[in-house]
Amino acid sequence: MQRRRFITGTALAAAALPLLGMGGALAQGRAASSRRLLPVPLNAGDTVALVSPSAAMEDPDNFDVAQEVLEALGFKVRRGKYLDARRGHLAGTDAQRAGDINEAFADRSIKAVICARGGSGAARLLPLLDYDTIARNPKVLLGYSDITALHSAINARTGLVTFHGPNGSGSWNSFNADQFRSLFLQRELPRYRNVVETGDELVQRGNRTVTMQPGKVRGELVGGNLAVLSALAGSPYLPDFKGKILFLEDVSEAPYRIDRMMSTLKLMGALDAIAGFIFGECTDCSPGNGYGSLTLGEILDDYIRPLGIPAYRGAMIGHIRRQFIVPVGGQVELDADAGSFRLLEPVFAG
Repeated sequence: MQRRRFITGTALAAAALPLLGMGGALAQGRAASSRRLLPVPLNAGDTVALVSPSAAMEDPDNFDVAQEVLEALGFKVRRGKYLDARRGHLAGTDAQRAGDINEAFADRSIKAVICARGGSGAARLLPLLDYDTIARNPKVLLGYSDITALHSAINARTGLVTFHGPNGSGSWNSFNADQFRSLFLQRELPRYRNVVETGDELVQRGNRTVTMQPGKVRGELVGGNLAVLSALAGSPYLPDFKGKILFLEDVSEAPYRIDRMMSTLKLMGALDAIAGFIFGECTDCSPGNGYGSLTLGEILDDYIRPLGIPAYRGAMIGHIRRQFIVPVGGQVELDADAGSFRLLEPVFAG
């Protein structure tokens, strides 16, 4: 009987976790994410750390490419001690990968932490990160996709503004490089608006935005990769969604899976808490064979339109060659009619 009561109590506690997750999962997370901590500014000649928190690199030469990219941007590069380690599909053991991140934040000579790639596995590190050290040494963290786990946890536990954008081994075309220099080195307040490309057409066909619900709203950005974010439901590593502007992106997910993940955000209370919504790109997310499928637009409309908040989709965020560098925790104004958002305040200390 005692064992049955214990199991029943445990099950009830587990069932309550998604509700706790809506506000940062635990009071500690909510309190931390209510603070806004700014990273130290970057300058040419600074030393940055190159780390690999997620999947192993298929081609080790890509580490050299990532280092050369950062050097071309004007920085000295210090490779993580276990950058090229491997354990199965992961870039080393959990302790090795977390250790490289903790060491990079603890080292005051390092001014930024750049993730070499995404993939899978960053969420395994969240209990191993030294959030007190991160809070005492606020610096730039850049990466996207699976790195969403780090953005979310660090935001929830410290309030530090981090940056969802190209990984070190990703594409560093002129758009991405110019955006990096403008945001990090010139410290401008960008307006994020899709590149207009009409080509030989009278009107723009590709790279379009779609207004889901008109209006303007101001708030802090939270979000990232939808699959990674929804997988953190019920954990202490989710930020507070209340009054925030949620941005999402994903890759290689069938529409029914997108629907399931959006349902998770709805059921945990996150969607009902947000003040605005931006969806980027869902690359390679076409439905498979079968009886048919809801479209991505229909799925997003089902969950977002009833909220009555400013919202648009099609932003240059996600697994695409040219992508916005988005400050997670940055204060922005969303203009759903124009299909754009703009940074309102500096995101660096001093």
